[in-house]
Amino acid sequence: MTFNNLNLQLEAGIGMLTINRPKKLNALNKVTILELHQALKALDQDENVRVIVLTGSGDKAFVAGADISEFADFNVSEAAQLSREGQELLFDFAENLSTPIIAAINGFALGGGLELAMAAHIRVASSTACMGLPEVSLGVIPGYGGTQRLAQLVGKGRALQMITTAEMIDASKAEQWGLVNSVTAPEDLLSYCLSLAEKIKRNAPLAIAAAIEAVNANYKDDLNGYDVEITAFAKSFGTADFKEGTSAFLQKRKANFTGN
Repeated sequence: MTFNNLNLQLEAGIGMLTINRPKKLNALNKVTILELHQALKALDQDENVRVIVLTGSGDKAFVAGADISEFADFNVSEAAQLSREGQELLFDFAENLSTPIIAAINGFALGGGLELAMAAHIRVASSTACMGLPEVSLGVIPGYGGTQRLAQLVGKGRALQMITTAEMIDASKAEQWGLVNSVTAPEDLLSYCLSLAEKIKRNAPLAIAAAIEAVNANYKDDLNGYDVEITAFAKSFGTADFKEGTSAFLQKRKANFTGN
């Protein structure tokens, strides 16, 4: 696939997806959101892809926010449509993707950029990264799930502090607060994310997809997470990967999972 605002590389079961709008600090516009949806969908449907690493081009920004010029003149109904469509097309879609996404936060992750990182399953930040939801400084609030996912990750009080002050936090504080999983030196960011991807890649893809579904169920009002876990646990016993995994363990050999 070819894209205007993304670079996509596939190597040894890992999809490296880079948002490429350096002059706009990789800001999200409608085209980029659509292309991200298309790329993530295609990677998820590719049986050879086990993990996705998502980052921004250059060393200044992961994603510096949404492209404000696209919606500065919107009215109330247009804004509602923008938020709903964006959440469905990209942010909720990414969060519920069966293939795990690692966000490699290589610089500014602000507004929609931080919302995108929070929709990923794992977040790793460069030590030079800065994160924030500055929307209230523009007279609006986060509209791509930021008020919900930030509170889930760092707690209600810290989420409200970040949102109401519109201040950025550095990578060290983000790790301390649980917003990111790990912090690395800038030059080690991608290699660290790829090492995580390699560890994930060795495990059963159907089981990983089921684990993502079960964990996410805890945050959905219409689902009982325990029931989802029980069902997913039981279904795993009917997979070839379960038979391979248990056989490999008993035979003291490395498992060869096929995703079946």
